Amino acid sequence: MEASRDFQVFAKPAGAICNLDCAYCYYLGKRHLFSHTDSFRMPDVLLEEYIVQHIEASPGPAVSFSWHGGEPMILGLDYFRKIVALQRKHQEPGQHVINGIQTNGVFLDDAWCRFFLAEGFGVGLSLDGPREMHDPYRVTKGKKPTHEHVMRGFKLLRQYGIPCDILCVVHDQNVQYPTEIYRFFKEIGAQYVSFLPIVAADPNTERGVTSQTVPAEAFGTFLCTIFDEWVLHDVRGIMVQIFDEASRPELGLEHSLCIFREICGDIPVVEFNGDFFSCDHFVEPEHRLGNILETPLVELLESPEQRSFGEAKRKTLPVYCQKCDVRPVCNGGCPKNRFILTPDGEQGLNYLCPAFKRFFTHSRPHLRKLVSKVHSTQVIEPPSRPVAVRAPGIPKTRRNDPCPCGSGRKFKKCCLGKRSHWQTGKTG
Repeated sequence: MEASRDFQVFAKPAGAICNLDCAYCYYLGKRHLFSHTDSFRMPDVLLEEYIVQHIEASPGPAVSFSWHGGEPMILGLDYFRKIVALQRKHQEPGQHVINGIQTNGVFLDDAWCRFFLAEGFGVGLSLDGPREMHDPYRVTKGKKPTHEHVMRGFKLLRQYGIPCDILCVVHDQNVQYPTEIYRFFKEIGAQYVSFLPIVAADPNTERGVTSQTVPAEAFGTFLCTIFDEWVLHDVRGIMVQIFDEASRPELGLEHSLCIFREICGDIPVVEFNGDFFSCDHFVEPEHRLGNILETPLVELLESPEQRSFGEAKRKTLPVYCQKCDVRPVCNGGCPKNRFILTPDGEQGLNYLCPAFKRFFTHSRPHLRKLVSKVHSTQVIEPPSRPVAVRAPGIPKTRRNDPCPCGSGRKFKKCCLGKRSHWQTGKTG
């Protein structure tokens, strides 16, 4: 049985286990949900069962796996060789498998890079900017800095020609230096950058959030400052995820990033023990819908509970947001961050509302100019990111295939419009 729509699963074969102790990490604490076990390694039998069910549930010829943690590389290279062997064993004729992995980069070496290159893995690398902005929070269990190790890994990925997406967490410290962070990524040759703002509610503090949480107003300034430099100099050189998302409604495209979609629920989690949770940010008992050893993955994906979880995002959107002129771009943001009051006292406003409203308003006129150039030239070049993550020898992705980036959307509604729609002329 196949799923009725495209999907992406964050598979966590090592659970919340990690070699680092990042001060802002939201996932390390998930270990308490599995206090009955000392082993956080997905057993071989369960790993094979998950791979079989994932392949069978995939509705198109492209089958995308996303390996997350914790730190998935902590399981070792042989574990991932086993993953690839199992995928080959069970994929159907005409199917091609695409793998992506999110890592802190500390374990990256030549052996890992040779494997990623040979097997066509795309790599997401966590890097919070230059040393002085990365090291305060991203430390080892012994509180040692990690920037040097991550940069060594990044250089190896570039040396081997492995597609690498930078994930930069924006927190209370580095948010103050948008220009320095952006220019650092330019200098090291980053081609795709995502900015992930840290937001963690804490009712026991004066601000109502943890100390590492990015101030909303500062995050708005951060995005606008980087956008102003990007739109003048780097439209055809660097892809910044949130800039792409801001452009999509202008192009008539659906959002590819879940937090800006009207409904959510298309990116659930399968934990190391087979437990299925509605979302990576809702790995809590009330959002555990079952276990793939008891209920097939496709049934969990299609379950009324999962559908209801996704629809709740739209149904609980405050009236204040429904009337907002940036609602088609923002859609209220991630539900996990909807914990403050609207100006008229309604519950459910996103903590980052001031940032998103400022950025989307600021960027809109510039993006409309760029979009008008696209429409006037009708030149759409092949997207760089999906091509980069395509495994050697697999067929070209067609418009209605699942997008190779692993977003869970159809290619025509995702990366077909990414980056390439800016590569049609100069800016300004």
